[in-house]
Amino acid sequence: MKTIENNTITKENIGQTLELYGWVQKKRDLGGVIFIDLRDRSGLIQLIVHPNSKAYEIASTLKNEYAIKVKGTVNKREKINSNMKTGEIEIDTEEVEIINTATDTPFEIKDDTTALEDTRLKYRYLDLRRQSLKDKIMKRAKITRCIRNFLDDNGFIDIETPVLCRSTPEGARDYLVPSRINKGSFYALPQSPQILKQLLMVSGFEKYYQIAKCFRDEDLRADRQPEFTQVDVELSFVDEFDVMNVIEKLIAHIFKEIKGIDIQLPLKRMKYDDAIRLYGSDKPDLRFEMPIQEVTDIFKNTSLEFFQKVIKEEGIINAIVLKNAADKYSRKNMDKLTEYVKTYKATGLAYLKVEDTLTGSIAKNLSIEEITNLKKELNLEKNDIIFFISGKEKIVKTSLGALRCKLATDNNLINEEDYKLLFVTDFPVFEYSEQENRYVACHHPFTAPKDEDIDKLLTDKANCYAKAYDIVINGYEAGGGSIRIHNQDTQKIMFESLGLSDEEAKNKFGFLMEAFKYGTPPHGGFALGLDRLTMLLTNTNNIRDVIAFPKTASASCLLTEAPNTVSKKQLEELGLYLKEESHEKQN
Repeated sequence: MKTIENNTITKENIGQTLELYGWVQKKRDLGGVIFIDLRDRSGLIQLIVHPNSKAYEIASTLKNEYAIKVKGTVNKREKINSNMKTGEIEIDTEEVEIINTATDTPFEIKDDTTALEDTRLKYRYLDLRRQSLKDKIMKRAKITRCIRNFLDDNGFIDIETPVLCRSTPEGARDYLVPSRINKGSFYALPQSPQILKQLLMVSGFEKYYQIAKCFRDEDLRADRQPEFTQVDVELSFVDEFDVMNVIEKLIAHIFKEIKGIDIQLPLKRMKYDDAIRLYGSDKPDLRFEMPIQEVTDIFKNTSLEFFQKVIKEEGIINAIVLKNAADKYSRKNMDKLTEYVKTYKATGLAYLKVEDTLTGSIAKNLSIEEITNLKKELNLEKNDIIFFISGKEKIVKTSLGALRCKLATDNNLINEEDYKLLFVTDFPVFEYSEQENRYVACHHPFTAPKDEDIDKLLTDKANCYAKAYDIVINGYEAGGGSIRIHNQDTQKIMFESLGLSDEEAKNKFGFLMEAFKYGTPPHGGFALGLDRLTMLLTNTNNIRDVIAFPKTASASCLLTEAPNTVSKKQLEELGLYLKEESHEKQN
């Protein structure tokens, strides 16, 4: 049995004879002396095999990725390699045993691989041999252990909830599982354990958590997967401030244990409306400045026709200022940025450069008063560049928020080793759906509204705010939650405000509403995205790097070739027919 890891061997072991196991990372024959980098999960150690060693003949036959056992004496290296944790020592090899050979791999197992991601995902078991990837997966395990220790120590009970649930509307498509026993009926994989954890509060457990698998059938991106893991937590007899206090203490504990960083508490709080107003996003990246600034009033008497039209239609004009960078932006650059903001439905992008005078796309049409006010309000200095977007408020804020982040990235304004954390609070209860032409729940229908807004749920949906909160790290939503509705009357009003009749509410949530009749305590909770949190703590921008066997952007697994077809017999057992088969059957 293997008992020693490479990276545990130090100069303190010099003179000892050890038995090691691992894989051949690289072999070099230098004038008869063979050098081998032996890799195990902890890292590399150098083996040296001299021509007079009885291991020499076997060592000369080794190839990359052979699994081997070696025995040798720990010696001090003549030349220290500071890039290796074991760079002060090497193993003078006396015996080598080939445990298993390996064919040539489809790509070289090294951190700076140039292999395409699809190739690496197809051979994920080989990709996971790369130390940088292996370190991320092991860091994830450490983060998970750290979370469990904190919650266990603070009185939370780890309770597992079912994976086969009923389908409930929670904002994304469900993954459905057909029932063989109850043909025509379906289970749904949980988007989160939301209802079940509320029932656990009704049950009187008071403090619950689990590391839960969740599933959402939605379009993917770099920080999203169809199946993901969340740290799911719920507490009884709390308000939103109690819950945020627990979250930030947990996050501070994780940062201290994993990164050695002391997070100053309490974390900054920012209301949702302020986040949108200043940063155009409910997950603002605060590692750099460049807030969005309101300049509509400056142009109230403008001669610019498109600004006049915007103001007449009760739109807004906003700006962001990129300091000391005007000389970096040519007309070609501006055209590219214009196309970029158009992807966020902006109609265009105006700009001004601060040189000896103001120059740019709208400079000739500015009055002296407008120039004076812009310089004063925006605190302009030479070589600054100002970007303007006008139109409907939502489009202006969203497009400038995206442009703000792009400009920061393009101009290296972000310190990747810096961490800025905050809570975004007071989210709207409702958001208007252009597709459905009605207000829908911004989070889920169990989110408690602010006490002062309960009376407005039916009459003033645009101005109702919730006891909801997100924790944001470096521009990513790392998690969030809310206080839940525990009062039957308030829940009934909430369903009514969402257009659910008593019959529909009973059909979809009857078992929860029944539970609320039995002394439900006030309760709330949160969920942290374990995958995304690990991504942030391992300094990668690709969530697939921190999941052992991830899916591609098209929700497929290249390794196992899932999803795939199933046999006709399996479908018949479930009472299912593919659309083409069903059509043929009818004919």
